[in-house]
Amino acid sequence: MEQGQDRPATAAEIRRWRRYLADERAEANVYRDLARRRSGEEREILLALAEAEGRHEAHWRHLLGDQVGVPRRGAVRTRFLGFLARRFGSVFVLALAQRAEARSPYDADADATETMAADERIHEEVVRGLAARGRHRLAGTFRAAVFGINDGLVSNLALVLGIGATGVPAATILFTGIAGLLAGALSMGAGEYVSVRSQRELLEASTPNPASRSVLSHLDLAANELTLVYRAQGMSPEKAETHAREILRTVAIATGPVGVKKTGGLAPAVDEHEAIGTGIGAATSSFCFFASGAILPVLPYLFGFEGITAVIIAAVLVGLALLATGAIVGLLSGGPPWRRAIRQLIIGFGAAGVTYLLGLLFGTSIA
Repeated sequence: MEQGQDRPATAAEIRRWRRYLADERAEANVYRDLARRRSGEEREILLALAEAEGRHEAHWRHLLGDQVGVPRRGAVRTRFLGFLARRFGSVFVLALAQRAEARSPYDADADATETMAADERIHEEVVRGLAARGRHRLAGTFRAAVFGINDGLVSNLALVLGIGATGVPAATILFTGIAGLLAGALSMGAGEYVSVRSQRELLEASTPNPASRSVLSHLDLAANELTLVYRAQGMSPEKAETHAREILRTVAIATGPVGVKKTGGLAPAVDEHEAIGTGIGAATSSFCFFASGAILPVLPYLFGFEGITAVIIAAVLVGLALLATGAIVGLLSGGPPWRRAIRQLIIGFGAAGVTYLLGLLFGTSIA
């Protein structure tokens, strides 16, 4: 086999090319598996990415020639990504794929063409865009889940450790933990309900009166006071006048609420009421998310553990949960999962550690 047609390829180069070939094949399969779980434009984009990986695969096949050898398996992380893609196909898989594209070695490899290196950079942005769609779809729910669970984990661990460090009986710690769970969850639910209801009421106050649409056909075309409506909504005078004249021209052709509604009329383009959800739904979600986190520090006491043993078990359970939520945040944000996990752990344990030390300072003994 010749590299660049001027010298035989070394054994190290052949091994590297075979590894690249296997990785490209595995990455193309990941995108095909993801495409099977999607439809429409997203499916077309994923299949186009698989086709591009196929072109890269052909490049390494050409360099290897008759040295292709037995087909190898891709890197462990790529095979794991394929496993997730076949079974889940969620935004988490896209976030992992985004990180995989960012690790491409082609920039520093003379045997990869500049086009291939550029492709990998662009693939990262394409996958980032697809992942961003998924992040946007679950942004509200995910944010509520992460904040709710973490608030429950940290606040109730801090409460349980602080009270436990004073040396009170285990039963007191248990009831304190349950009270903290209920108080925190109810407070979160009530706060979320008030927040969402207030937001909906503000939106309702800002929504145009439907009765105003019926008078559009009677407006003075010369004065065109409809322009003032759009200027009040933030449009520039020129844009407001142009938009108002378009609305009035349409009204002249098809008078009535239906005709106005089709062109936009006075109504907002997006149903923001639907986007923010309902107060009851938000309150219920916040209650459940907080409670699911706050129950973990209480579990050792529910099962009869006491003293330092219960403290250690509670800290381990909460620590694992903090690492998990931090890693999930990292995956969705496209950042290193382990860094987000460690950050979450340090923040949570830092807050709980302060109350534990205060309990030791003002109490008697944990044992």
